[in-house]
Amino acid sequence: MVTYLYWFLVAALVIGALFGIGVRMEKWKPAIIIAAIIWLVATLAYYFWLQQVFVKRFGGTMSITIPEGHYHLNATWKDDNLWIEDYDPETGECIFREYSRGNMLQGKVVLKNCNPLGARNLPQPAPSAE
Repeated sequence: MVTYLYWFLVAALVIGALFGIGVRMEKWKPAIIIAAIIWLVATLAYYFWLQQVFVKRFGGTMSITIPEGHYHLNATWKDDNLWIEDYDPETGECIFREYSRGNMLQGKVVLKNCNPLGARNLPQPAPSAE
């Protein structure tokens, strides 16, 4: 809901700039430039700062796809970044992936020889020939 309100306000600002400067003052070039700057700043702010803040603090929806063949184990927040834990039965590894703001700095932690308690019924990895 907060996300819809945010984009409604962005649209209102863009339309307001186009109408107020372009139509009323008949200066279309500055109106289009200002509207484009408002849209660009709002989009960058959303993807690099506000998206996870909205989901965590105000409720919202965010979709993340678990890699093929992995089993989801856990999800947790650290500050405003979401950490997802998956289990890969082929390698026997538990993988923590960070979904940071804007997906720019994503961390990854791999636990080797991981055997989560819920994985008893999952197919076990083939022994490696090391």
